Amino acid sequence: MSSSTPVIPLADTIRARRSIRRFRPEPLPGALLDELLDLAVEAPSSWNFQSRSVVAVTSPEGREALARAAGGQDQPRRAPVTLVFVAEIDAWRRDLSDVYETALRRGAWSQEFADMTATAGLDFQRDLAARGLVREYAVKDAMIAASFAMLAAADAGLASSPMNGWDEAEVKKAIGADHRDDLAIALLLPVGYPAETRAHPGRRPRDRHVYAETYGAARTGGGPR
Repeated sequence: MSSSTPVIPLADTIRARRSIRRFRPEPLPGALLDELLDLAVEAPSSWNFQSRSVVAVTSPEGREALARAAGGQDQPRRAPVTLVFVAEIDAWRRDLSDVYETALRRGAWSQEFADMTATAGLDFQRDLAARGLVREYAVKDAMIAASFAMLAAADAGLASSPMNGWDEAEVKKAIGADHRDDLAIALLLPVGYPAETRAHPGRRPRDRHVYAETYGAARTGGGPR
């Protein structure tokens, strides 16, 4: 890293994070798990409607069920906890008064902004519903929360293994939500103390995936042009 490189405190954590598939058996301290969950729900969401939840699965039976739902992959079985990120497709249809009231009480929103959110935000969701896109938006919110949890875990010296290879119906059954058509599964995130180290497999050069203004246009230099 050159002397001119900006200091970003989380940068080393992001660069060092690897997907770990083998975990030590000891459970996470309750306070540490609570903090990870608190940080996960700090993630932003569309209109702050918070249409995502997290199910922390720690029981051997629950973890075994998740391993089966993931086609026999071992990570949920080995990790002391697997966080299941759930997209709440119809959360916007429920009572959101506490969202508005909390933002007003904290001084984050004006009454005008809260009123606008209560109308424009719901109109936005109705338009998504008409176009069949509410599931997609809720999954995006859940994925942002999962990313927060993954980086928070890495910063705490924990390992995680984001998983996208599972049967949604079976995962929902494992967390007692098989009767809920208004829920979707976004990600499984086994978390625990690492029992292995993994080398960085490398990434393509930045200019292979980062462009300026339009897709495919080369970006040069360190800032806007």
